[in-house]
Amino acid sequence: MHDVDQVRRAISSDRTSQVVELAMRLIGVPSPNPDGDTRAVAALAADLLSAHVPGVAVELHPGTAEIVNVVARIKGHAPGRRIVFNGHLDTYPLGERMSWSVNPDGEVVGGRLYGRGAADMKGGIAASIAAMAALAEQREAWAGEVVLTLAGDEESMGPYGTKYLLDQVPHASGDAVIIGDAGSPMVLRFGEKGFLWIEIEADGSAAHGAHVHLGINAIDRLREALDRVSELRSLAVAMPVNVADAIRRARPVSEPLCGAGEADVLSRVTVNIGTVSGGSSPNLVPSRARAAIDLRLPVGVTSEAVLALLREVLDLPGITWRVLRCFEPNHTGPGDEIVTRCATAATDIIGRAPAINMRVGGSDARWFRMAGIPTVVYGPTPHNMGAPDEYAEIAELATVSRVHALTAFDMLTRESRK
Repeated sequence: MHDVDQVRRAISSDRTSQVVELAMRLIGVPSPNPDGDTRAVAALAADLLSAHVPGVAVELHPGTAEIVNVVARIKGHAPGRRIVFNGHLDTYPLGERMSWSVNPDGEVVGGRLYGRGAADMKGGIAASIAAMAALAEQREAWAGEVVLTLAGDEESMGPYGTKYLLDQVPHASGDAVIIGDAGSPMVLRFGEKGFLWIEIEADGSAAHGAHVHLGINAIDRLREALDRVSELRSLAVAMPVNVADAIRRARPVSEPLCGAGEADVLSRVTVNIGTVSGGSSPNLVPSRARAAIDLRLPVGVTSEAVLALLREVLDLPGITWRVLRCFEPNHTGPGDEIVTRCATAATDIIGRAPAINMRVGGSDARWFRMAGIPTVVYGPTPHNMGAPDEYAEIAELATVSRVHALTAFDMLTRESRK
């Protein structure tokens, strides 16, 4: 019989140096998306797992010729539940190297880990690998399996990473999922808004700008369409009470970290007109115009309802539109076991309870939740994400690793932790 409290202390012990070593190695192999080639970084991740996690079984699963995913698996002393760690190997493009004041291929300065992917999310992957190593060293104390899935196309929100693994690899799914994507150790995320991307095209009739009576201005038609789409910001939201309460309670902690207004954004439909184009000269009536819009949907609003409204309000002369991408809002109940276990583990490590909140941005968590698997996102605070001098605080990466390990252990020894 193992002393569970003693094993918990061992599993959640500090592994800062290991996390930094792993993250530096991963950052050192570029994997920008586009172009989305993860072959080299996937091979490295497989090697790192084999070197750092005792008894691990590692597999490479190409979703396409260039999008290569990784699945790693360890087993406890007996059958039991399966807990999945998840991350993504691709990053934002580097941009201009000259814009960086530090080495974008990885550098430690003043307690910070710099480099493309440090926060989003090679640092989080390193934290999960170190957590898996801690669990492997104590495998006689827990039952079940721990799996790490690393996807190759999260930044493009494509189907050849996590979605491919869930469809093709049985042990890529499990009883609960923990994702170390960008966030904050002080905010545990249990859900995220859905998104609906649309493109609107307006047709008109060309004419000289001095003779507007002879033409039909496509940009004018587009403006009316955009005004009508923008009115969706006031759409009523039937948000579940427990989700609304969680957002409200999290606000004092979450908004100072993520920006004032986050709670409002999480609770309503947002409309971002991302691109607009049309016309060729000020003195010509444009015959074509186009815009692309990103609508984000809170829990309590379905894409079906929004699409029905769009079909109604965009029934205008000269206007056609199409859906580019569509995902439903998704969440795991804020009282679900994976949420409460992770919150308890974070409290044990940090010394105070994290806020429990929704997430504004999208992540691969949606694929697991769409498959009915309870999922949380718990990762480091992103600084300069997608911009020059991206970094994560090393202390936060170490905390994330410890919380991942302890949460998984508590989920796999649930009888003794009740």
